[in-house]
Amino acid sequence: MHPTWLHAFTLLGGILGPEMLRVSGLEISTSSEKEVVNGTDVRLKCMFTSRNTLSTQTVTVAWNFRPLSEGREESVFYYHDSPFPPTSGRFKDHVVWSGDILRGDASITLQEVVPTFNGTYICQVRNPPDVQGNNGEIILKVGEKVSLSEIAILAAAVGGASGVILLLVGATMLAKFLQRRRSEADVEMDMREKERKDPTVCPEEALHLKTVGKAIEAESSDEESEPSSGDDEESEEEEGDDDDDDDDDDDGGDDDDD
Repeated sequence: MHPTWLHAFTLLGGILGPEMLRVSGLEISTSSEKEVVNGTDVRLKCMFTSRNTLSTQTVTVAWNFRPLSEGREESVFYYHDSPFPPTSGRFKDHVVWSGDILRGDASITLQEVVPTFNGTYICQVRNPPDVQGNNGEIILKVGEKVSLSEIAILAAAVGGASGVILLLVGATMLAKFLQRRRSEADVEMDMREKERKDPTVCPEEALHLKTVGKAIEAESSDEESEPSSGDDEESEEEEGDDDDDDDDDDDGGDDDDD
């Protein structure tokens, strides 16, 4: 081929190439990271779009696994016209197809995951004549499953701690209550002791004693006044007798004169 034509084709490819890739490329989207509890199921979602018509006969899906130790990649699942789950390896009997090619869904579900499933899952989709533009990657983290016994122990620990706290609070409140009652009883006992020694300390008691004292004084004055009244009467009677005697003497004197 003439160098001029070769240069022309190269220039044309440089101009049209990126546009052709943009038009015919596949776009794959996945979540970047997922966390799951040991022993449970998890769906690894992988969605894709293609400029070409989607068909189960043309679309192929491949899922691969790369462990955290950066070891060799391992096949997880393959789909072309029908699902092909693994027949050996760590994912045997642990992965099922949960996608829909006609809707651009290439998802799979891992069942009863275990800690050895920790790693990166790579979703690859092809739909000729579209070329693959990118891969989807999901980092899976499997956490330890909490057993019922551990939950029971944790609940018992929390309940026990709560009970101890409530007991301490109740004991503190009871101690304060008893201390307040004891203080009130001591104050009352001191007041009674002071009242016993000095009744005037209590206004009511002092008023009562004052009233009783006045009543006693009134009775005493009445008793003293009654004899004096009798003496006056006797004096008056004696004076009356004396007057009578004087009258008699006067009468007698007159008789003598006669």
